[in-house]
Amino acid sequence: MKTALHVNASPRPATSQGYRLAGELRAALRLSWPRLEVLERDLAAMPLPPLSTDYAEALTRRTPPQAAVFTLSEALIGELEASDLLLINTPLHNFTLPAALKLWLDYVLRIGRTFASTAEGKRGLLADRPVYLLVGSGGHHRGPQARQPDFLTSYLRHALGTLGLFDLNFIYLEGLVGDPADVADTLASVREQLSREVPFRALANPVTATLE
Repeated sequence: MKTALHVNASPRPATSQGYRLAGELRAALRLSWPRLEVLERDLAAMPLPPLSTDYAEALTRRTPPQAAVFTLSEALIGELEASDLLLINTPLHNFTLPAALKLWLDYVLRIGRTFASTAEGKRGLLADRPVYLLVGSGGHHRGPQARQPDFLTSYLRHALGTLGLFDLNFIYLEGLVGDPADVADTLASVREQLSREVPFRALANPVTATLE
């Protein structure tokens, strides 16, 4: 593995459990691959601008990818193409993904560039790679404690699949506004789960796998 891309969609990374855990995962990756390059696209620290009228026009006119209107889109797609592993941490906001992550997807989902329109439907043009998605929520949206629907998971499966990314691993951090002891148990369980994944086996060593 040469490069990992971390996309942060938390609007408050300083206090986000998902962002902190993503930091631990980045540290674990570097222990396994000391020469690994980690790219970080922080959608909170560097918000993306809304899609412009010119951008929308360029899409409909099938403008060449080297056109200036696609400069930011090409940069984001380039980060994605360069990665051997994609790590996304995101909250579940109002039953689905936050606007910042949706906007990132709008920039990287480009007809003729990252997906093709065929008679059978949209076909991804990017090479598949492992994708780990840390999904944080204050309440519960799975199992017997569920009190809200989850439209994030199905949407991201379709959106990332349209790019050609199918090796998706969803890790859910639920009940984060609950009892601190329960939150600690949830995080411990998730760390144990992730330590069984080949890229993050260093998490099993609590001495060396520390937060960056």
